[in-house]
Amino acid sequence: MAALDPQPVLMIGEPREDYTLIDSGGGRKFEAYGPYRFVRPEPQAMWPTTLPDWDADGAFIPGSDEDGGGKWQLEPNVPRDGWPLAWEEVRLTALNTPFRHLGFFPDMDPVWRWLREQIGEHQGDEPAKALNLFGYTGVGTLAMAAAGAELTHVDASKKSVAAARVNAALSGMESLPIRWLVDDCVKFAAREVRRGKRYDAILLDPPKFGRGPEGEVWKLEEHLPGLIADCRRLLDDRSRCLFLTVYAVRMSALALGELLAAHFADLPGKIEVGELAVREQAGGRLLPTAIFARWSNS
Repeated sequence: MAALDPQPVLMIGEPREDYTLIDSGGGRKFEAYGPYRFVRPEPQAMWPTTLPDWDADGAFIPGSDEDGGGKWQLEPNVPRDGWPLAWEEVRLTALNTPFRHLGFFPDMDPVWRWLREQIGEHQGDEPAKALNLFGYTGVGTLAMAAAGAELTHVDASKKSVAAARVNAALSGMESLPIRWLVDDCVKFAAREVRRGKRYDAILLDPPKFGRGPEGEVWKLEEHLPGLIADCRRLLDDRSRCLFLTVYAVRMSALALGELLAAHFADLPGKIEVGELAVREQAGGRLLPTAIFARWSNS
């Protein structure tokens, strides 16, 4: 049955045409999103920079409070309504958002590739059914859909789901079997359990804190255990995988692994834990971005 392997796994995002971590250091990172270069805060980049100068098209200036805030300072050449990018066959719009992100999370690249491999191993006459909770602008959803899965995409933000549908249209994937839902992820998973639904693959990329469409409060440490329990009920011994990522919290990947182990012990397969990281182009260093735990039936 599924047992936890405590040896950490590194999943590394390499420099690509759509995204490159050019350099990092001094609490900042220098990145290229297609043709535009930006500087953003990065507390984990504690080392000196490799390059002497960063010629950027914009920078995010953080606010004075620990909970966030701040603003972009952009050069006139940066399109304020976004610009086109591509991840494999997925087309998307990159955009300087008020939350310091740029419309997708490029460090998820190795996660999307791993999920596609798992879906590709799905055996059966029907397509694999996949669930993407906290799906944001849909790049992960479209990556799995392009691999042949039927997708259910859930996010509490109406704006994010609308952006995801636009990305689907840009990718020529609007006719693929994808359900786009604006909903509270916790409530949705609980309803799916009551309906007796099942999935072959589940991706969870939850924030530290958030609100649902009706003001529901999400607190990671408080609500994640119950959500994982419901996700386990949506899987069975024919399912392929579950992948959980966690950002910006004082939590160990091993803690996530033990959480999965507590609920997945009756399933076949294995549970692994580790970190996501992005390889820097200038110095070759690995910048950690998130911790993860994953279950796979292989």
